[in-house]
Order: sequence, then structure tokens, then C-alpha cells
Amino acid sequence: MLNIQGLKHSYDGKAVISYPDWEVKEGNHAIILGNSGCGKTTLLHLIGGLMPPTHGVLEVSGENLVQKSNPKLDRFRGENIGIVFQKPHLVRSLTVKENLTLSQYLAHKKIDGKRAQEVLDHLGVGELANRKVHQISQGQAQRVAIGRAVINKPKLLLADEPTASLDDENCQKVIDLLKSQAEETGATLIVATHDHRVKSEFQNQLAL
Repeated sequence: MLNIQGLKHSYDGKAVISYPDWEVKEGNHAIILGNSGCGKTTLLHLIGGLMPPTHGVLEVSGENLVQKSNPKLDRFRGENIGIVFQKPHLVRSLTVKENLTLSQYLAHKKIDGKRAQEVLDHLGVGELANRKVHQISQGQAQRVAIGRAVINKPKLLLADEPTASLDDENCQKVIDLLKSQAEETGATLIVATHDHRVKSEFQNQLAL
């Protein structure tokens, strides 16, 4: 699923981040660990096709993202990758359900309201489908963000600091939720975090 070799990324041609070679098998769960500022979020964004790497090999599902133009990268991400950002970034003018169907639209997929409702039900927030984003709690918004990431059944599910602001009980719930959703859709799960509480949940670990 993921193969990284000699990967480097530079900002303004000056600061260069070099990453260790790493491999994650299809269907596996893995974690990127490191303190703030070490480049783990940057790596997650590179893997997610949100920015182009400067040098090296970055293969996702057999495709080398280094060789893709931005339009092709956007299309590939929409078809293959789901991302749970540190903040939900939901569209406030839309309902909870519309935030999920928007992801279908942006990925050029058929709008399937039934699928969106099923995902919300599975995440325990089905009754919130017709509420606007400002009418739900932070924890509920996080579940909706996970739903948005898995709505298109991605091959790769990425999560950036999903437990950073949570207490121990909710930390475990979110990790369990991410794992169950990855398994439900057959996705490979990669979590980037500085939260060592979740380290033991993943056998495949990359320390930066």
C-alpha cells in the first residue's frame, strides 16, 4: 500500500526534511510518532497527496505520487484516500449529512444519501444528519469528520493527531473508531501523532 524511499521535502528551497524508508502493507494499521515540529504532519500530507515531495519515491497503492501533476494528484486522492484532519474543517453552511455527500461530489462519485446515512448511523451520530455543524458538539464533529473520510471507501485512511485534545477514555474510543472504520471499508490506516498513549495500539511504527 505505502512505500517510501529516499523521501525529502523542502520549504522555499531551504529547510529540508528527510524521511526514513518505510513500508506499510495493504490493510495494516500503522503510526507515525514524533514531537511537534518533527515533520510528521508534513509526511502525512505528502502521503495524502496534499503537497508534492521534492525528491524520492512515494508510492501509494502502486502509484508514484512524485510523478503526478496536481490535477492527477487531486483525482487520485479523491478516489483512493480519506483524511481526518486535526480539526474537523466541516462546512458550516451545510448539514452533517451534506458534509458527507459533498465528499462524494468532490470525488466525482454518485451522490448516495443512503450510504451517507448508513455511515452516520454506524458512527453513532445518525440522528444529527439534518443538523448544521454549529449545532453539534466537538466530539460529534470529530465523528462526522471520520465519516466524511470513509464515505467513499478509500484504500488509505489517514488521521492527523486525532487524540491530541482528548482524555484517556475518549482517546481510546477514537482509536477504536478509526480502526473499526478502516476494517469496515478495507482501508489501510495510518495515524500521525505525538500522543504516546496510542503507541501500543500499532505494531508498525515510524519514529521521527
